[in-house]
Amino acid sequence: VQLVESGGGLVQAGGSLRLSCAASGRTFSSYAMGWFRQAPGKERDFVARIRGSASTTYYADSVKGRFTISRDVAKNTVYLQMNSLKPEDTAVYYCAATSRGGPRTNTEAYEYWGQGTQVTVST
Repeated sequence: VQLVESGGGLVQAGGSLRLSCAASGRTFSSYAMGWFRQAPGKERDFVARIRGSASTTYYADSVKGRFTISRDVAKNTVYLQMNSLKPEDTAVYYCAATSRGGPRTNTEAYEYWGQGTQVTVST
């Protein structure tokens, strides 16, 4: 099982990026998928998640209205569209997957993790 993130980079404040997370090794259509981020010296924080069955979504307050999580089941890929980026969004962004129930807004809820992709937002 492998999750590979891509799409990170350097962007000016107010700009946009779209992160992708490609899953391989099994079909994740029934899994909840999440995005987390970790800034230097800080804990890994929840950003957004999408459920497998109904594709309902949930966001951290800090990104609500700016970020959108979506999935393409046929491609076994999850996306994070990030608009109106701010310098405080700078972090390594991680994709995660889980078959477990619960709120799925904490790292312990997830079984599989990608290696992360760096997002840097300049002023």
